[in-house]
Amino acid sequence: MNLRAKSKSTENLPELTEFERQMYARQLQLPEFGISEQRKLKAATVMLSRVGGLGGTVAILLARSGVGKLVVAHGGIIEPENLNRMFLAYREHLGRPRSEVFRETLLRINPDMKVVAVNENVTEQNVVSLTTQADVIVDSAPAFEERYLMNREAVRQNKPLVMAAMSGLEGYLTTILPGKTPCLSCIYPDPPEYWDVLGFPVMATSATFLASIAAMEVIKLITGYGETLAGQLLYCDLSTNVFQSMQVERRADCAVCNGI
Repeated sequence: MNLRAKSKSTENLPELTEFERQMYARQLQLPEFGISEQRKLKAATVMLSRVGGLGGTVAILLARSGVGKLVVAHGGIIEPENLNRMFLAYREHLGRPRSEVFRETLLRINPDMKVVAVNENVTEQNVVSLTTQADVIVDSAPAFEERYLMNREAVRQNKPLVMAAMSGLEGYLTTILPGKTPCLSCIYPDPPEYWDVLGFPVMATSATFLASIAAMEVIKLITGYGETLAGQLLYCDLSTNVFQSMQVERRADCAVCNGI
């Protein structure tokens, strides 16, 4: 099952400035991707949890693609071990709050966009306020507790969610359309026993590879361009160059989405 994304109409969308037309000129040359699609990106708000190697690269790509507003949530400070994969941070940022650094770097990339940065990870207390701002939610959190909270709100608010997860050189990605595709709880009713939140290995190559696909899924959802991974779980292993797309089904007994 590969459901085509539905996007907003072009009514009341912001116009592009002359500079924006020049900045996005190359992507505007894509077949079936034009000014109306670029205006939809400019009007859109995307919320991202954890803006590190995976989520941070998604944020960079969305900023360079012309998304108008990002809401990013990531607690803690920049540490040396972050620098092998967090492309929003540099050595001079060591010891500073992550969200503050990420906001500054994203605005250097695209000063015309809006960035709301929250120096907290997703919790029961803030998940509603974070997700209600968004047109599309991106889940790149290492902790399944955070993932389940965003999945719940995506279903409750009927908003698309792009779920991306990686460990070492392996990655998983799917696009969730509430009421049409399986939600995260359908695919993973319980957190996998092998998932180690604190100690999982990371290489920048796998983070950026998966982030490129995730960012493209977001762009498709916003603009209606192309086909998304809705109803499919993409698996990749960069150590063996194995790529597999598996069809996933909704669970009739899912505690989160079986009522819609």
